[in-house]
Amino acid sequence: MLGVNFMERLTDSSATPPSDPKSHQKTISLRNTQITFSVWDLVAILFMFDLTRKSTLNSIKEWYRQARGFNKTAIPFLVGTKYDQFVGFSHDEQEEITRQAKRFSKAMKAPLIFCSTSHSINVQKIFKVVLSKAFDLKCTIPEITETGEPLLIYLDTQS
Repeated sequence: MLGVNFMERLTDSSATPPSDPKSHQKTISLRNTQITFSVWDLVAILFMFDLTRKSTLNSIKEWYRQARGFNKTAIPFLVGTKYDQFVGFSHDEQEEITRQAKRFSKAMKAPLIFCSTSHSINVQKIFKVVLSKAFDLKCTIPEITETGEPLLIYLDTQS
């Protein structure tokens, strides 16, 4: 749904509807290059978990293993949702979840991003980071690495 919402925001009223109603595509121009977003292309896989439910983070390990069985080349991204609710947790709880998410992100060699769709926190930045990784473009978005903040860690994840 996150991808569909982003695609709907990108799509203007003059855009031609896709021939397949299950497909969501949008072409944009970036630095004199035409780029087409297609939700169905698996250049990247977003592994999303609920920051308010640690069990969903624990499930990532198995989801990652299964996804890698189907697609070994897609770039993984670890995305924690409901950041707006996560900030209400105690510092100790935030630290524990953040530490585990960072550990998983490192093992997956995946960028780690905390977001909130209801408060528009890091939502568009997710897609900018995905674009930069997928097309090997320089990303100038500042990283955020401190516990309690909406994490945005994407540099040096593929090494």
